[in-house]
Amino acid sequence: MAQLYYRYSTMNAGKSIELIKVAYNYEERGKRVLVLVPGVDDRFGKGVVCSRIGISREAIIVNDETNLLKLFMEANAEAEIDCVLVDECQFLKKHHVQELVEIVDSYDTPVLAYGLKNDFRNELFEGSYYMLVYADKIEEIKTICWCGRKATMVARIVDGKFVKTGEQIVIGGNDMYISLCRKHYNDGRVGDKLLK
Repeated sequence: MAQLYYRYSTMNAGKSIELIKVAYNYEERGKRVLVLVPGVDDRFGKGVVCSRIGISREAIIVNDETNLLKLFMEANAEAEIDCVLVDECQFLKKHHVQELVEIVDSYDTPVLAYGLKNDFRNELFEGSYYMLVYADKIEEIKTICWCGRKATMVARIVDGKFVKTGEQIVIGGNDMYISLCRKHYNDGRVGDKLLK
C-alpha cells in the first residue's frame, strides 16, 4: 500500500541528492517517476532539482495554482507513474499537499516529498505544516551544526548578522543560510564568531 513520505531536514543535509538517488533507482529498474519542484526556487534554473554537490535532473515546475492531481492523472494516462518525488516541498500550498494525498490514496502511488520543516524564524512553512498533518511517514534527514551537534535550525545571515525578522521566503544558499543546533541558533554563534 502506497504512502505519503515527508523527509525533512535543515539546509545542506542532502535532501535533493536523496531525491535524485531515489529517482535513479526507480528508473534503473524500468519504472517511471514524476519529479516536481516549486517554481519559486530557481537558484539553479527553472524546473531543475540540483544538489549542492552539482548533481541535477529536470523536474516539472509547480506554481501556486498547479493542480498536482490533474498533472499526475495526465502523466499517468500516457504511461503508468510508479512514484512521485517532490523537492523543496516546504513551498507547496495546502491544496498541493491534499492533492498528493489523493494520488497516494486513489492511485496507490507512493509520494516522497523532501524539504525544510522550519524557516529562519523557527516557524513552519505552509507546505511543511500540511506535510506534518497529512504524511503517513515523517523521516528526518540529519545534518550537523559547526559544533558537531545535530542541526535543527536554519539561520538567515544578512551582512554578517543573524536576521530573525522579514519575509519568510527569500531564496538563497550557503551565502545566506546556515544550519545550526538549537543552542547556537539561540545564541547567534557560528564558530568563534558571535553574529548577533
